[in-house]
Amino acid sequence: MSNTGASSNFSTSTQQKMSLFSHGALYKSLAILGLVLFLFYTILRNPSYQLQSILSKFQEKWPASTPAAPTNISHIVFGIVGSVNTWKYKRSYIESWWQPNVTRGYIFMDSAPGKEYLPWPSTSPPFRVNEDITKLKGYPRYSNKIQLRIVHTVLEVFREGDENVRWYVMADDDTVLVIDNLVDMLAKYDHTKYLYIGTNSECTQNNFEFSFDMAYGGAGYALSYPLMKAISKKLDGCIERYPPLYTSDSVLGACLADLGIDRITEKGFHQIDLHGDISGLLAAHPHTPFLSLHHLDTIEPIFPNKSQSESINHLLKAAKVDPSRILQQTICYDRLMNWTFSVAWGYSVHIYESIFPRSVLRKPLETFRPWRRNAKPPFFMFNSRWIFNDCEAPHAFFRDSIEKNEDQIVTTYVRKSPRGFPACSASGNHSAESITKIMVFSPINMRNMEVERRDCCDVMHNVNASVAEVKYRTCEKDELIA
Repeated sequence: MSNTGASSNFSTSTQQKMSLFSHGALYKSLAILGLVLFLFYTILRNPSYQLQSILSKFQEKWPASTPAAPTNISHIVFGIVGSVNTWKYKRSYIESWWQPNVTRGYIFMDSAPGKEYLPWPSTSPPFRVNEDITKLKGYPRYSNKIQLRIVHTVLEVFREGDENVRWYVMADDDTVLVIDNLVDMLAKYDHTKYLYIGTNSECTQNNFEFSFDMAYGGAGYALSYPLMKAISKKLDGCIERYPPLYTSDSVLGACLADLGIDRITEKGFHQIDLHGDISGLLAAHPHTPFLSLHHLDTIEPIFPNKSQSESINHLLKAAKVDPSRILQQTICYDRLMNWTFSVAWGYSVHIYESIFPRSVLRKPLETFRPWRRNAKPPFFMFNSRWIFNDCEAPHAFFRDSIEKNEDQIVTTYVRKSPRGFPACSASGNHSAESITKIMVFSPINMRNMEVERRDCCDVMHNVNASVAEVKYRTCEKDELIA
């Protein structure tokens, strides 16, 4: 066949297909137009009923999706593990953060409270007595029966059957929580997924012995409702499977790992597996909302000249005024005097008689000791620093008062004691010993650490004056803190 004949046949075939396609498109258009006219005619005859019926059927088939309301305190249930024998010592810690008729949850006791604790105070979470764990199949194989009770509390708090729950937060009776920050932290996560949020120990050896991957219960941890529901069906089986594990947190962490869930780390939780003075740690809090403190009876009071209970209430007073800034480190300089000011908002201010960049001061000053006396280095899960000369020793001031005005918050810090070192000769011998009080002025607006850098600040101080002022401001673009 010639090329001319083939071309002619192809052209004829193409025209036939195009003709069929044109007719098909025409028929389809006429059908759609007829349907539209029919619906229009129907609605005209009975507009209110027919339109409502059509819209109703449309909504049934394609319902509008409304976004869930942001997570708030009513969506959280707290499960606290306590003991009747220690309740009189721990009660003040729980009541420092518990909000009657606002927070929901329970404290689970190892036995019923005696008459000396009844009637039960409304300022504390309602109590529950733990179930009889001796009936569990794995019970005889556990050497630490107390830890078995603690891990079983996870199941028992879920069995309380609270409604409209998005998150369960587990903690100990010597855990102090910052509720506003906890709510904001949980609100950024999808509560409809399987989520396990917490942190590990500050001490390397503790993590090595128990787990680097589990959330430590004393610091507090959160389980989303779907995950809590899932683990409630598996927990008794996990307890049978893991009697060699010594702690409740290890057992739960292993169970969740078997379910395919890993811990999400939030550094604002603090296990405080430490001893001594933790002011150096608190003065260099990481750039994340402060969420909790634990082991308050194994450390010194965090404020001088106060009991630990008084100290916690004093700290939380500032947290209630501005939870977004509590303990957040802000650094600025008095260039004339060669001084560095490091502010842990609401807690303390350090003055160094030399210029130190943030890369140095963000490392906690090692005023504390590891949990175990026989621990071997590396002791901690973070970098820390020591004082090697008089320039590295800070003048320490602790918050005395707080006042909120219409346009700013004023926190006042007073000297703890004389520093005990000579002036820093390397920076010109400009001693800060004459400073007795520091006033810090910060804005009333809350900070969003998810999108904002740290605050910056300026120092206002006259030579030989006994009072210095620090005024917060927004950091300039690409401003270096050094």
